[in-house]
Amino acid sequence: MVKEAVILAAGMGSRLGGQNDQKPKGLLQFGSQSIIEESINKLIKNGIEKIWIVTGYQSQYFKELTNHYNSIVSLVDNAEYDQSGTLHSLSMVADKVRSPFLLLESDIIFEYRAIQTILNHQSENCILLSGFSDCGDEVFVEANQEELVMMSKDMSELSSPPAGELVGITKIGEELFKMMMQFHESDEKNKLADYETDALVAVAKVISISCLKIEDLIWSEIDDQDHLKRAREEIYPMVVETDLKYFPNSSK
Repeated sequence: MVKEAVILAAGMGSRLGGQNDQKPKGLLQFGSQSIIEESINKLIKNGIEKIWIVTGYQSQYFKELTNHYNSIVSLVDNAEYDQSGTLHSLSMVADKVRSPFLLLESDIIFEYRAIQTILNHQSENCILLSGFSDCGDEVFVEANQEELVMMSKDMSELSSPPAGELVGITKIGEELFKMMMQFHESDEKNKLADYETDALVAVAKVISISCLKIEDLIWSEIDDQDHLKRAREEIYPMVVETDLKYFPNSSK
C-alpha cells in the first residue's frame, strides 16, 4: 500500500516572469486554494497519510501548509536549489520517505483520477503518461511493451514514436528508489540531474518501470506564461468540472 508522497517544489519558476509575485510556482492559485494544496487534498482523499514537500526558493511561503495539515505535511529544504536538479531535491528525503511512494511535481494541475489510477496500477514502479497536448516543453516518453525506454524533450532522441507525454506523477518502489539514489551518488555531476530524463531513464535499463497512459487525462504543467494562461483559462475549469463527478458537494 502506498501511504506516502513527495512533492518537488524547490524551483524558482523564473520563466513565469513575475506572474506569481515572485512566489514558487506551486503557490499559483486558480480557485480557493493554491495548486500544491489542491494536489495535497487529492493525495489525502486517496489515502496518502504523509506528504514530504521539498522546498528551496522562497521556502518560507510553504510553512503555512505544515500548520494547516498538522503532521501530514512536512517540509524538507534543498538549500542548493539554485545549483542542483530535481534528483538532488529528491535525495533530500532519501532517509525519510517510506517506499513505495508517489512523486509529484508542484507545478501541475490534474484530475483526481490521475492519482486514483496510478495507485491502483499493479506495478510498484510506474510513470503516468497522457496523450499529446502540443503545449510546448513536453517530455516525450518512449516505451517498449508499456515499459520505459527513454524520455526526452527532443523527440528526435527517441528511437521510436513516443507513447505519450510525461505528466509528473510517478509511483516509486523501494528498489527503484534505491537505484535512483545510487545513480545520484555515483557521479558528482549528477547533482544537476533530473529525476526523470536522467535517473529514471538510466535505471530503466536494469529495472522495469511501467508506463501507464490515460489518453484523455485533463492536466497541465505550468512552466512559462503561455502554460499559465492555458492552465488558468482552459484546463483548470475542465479539471474542476471533472472532479465534481467524484466530489459533487465540493466547490472551488
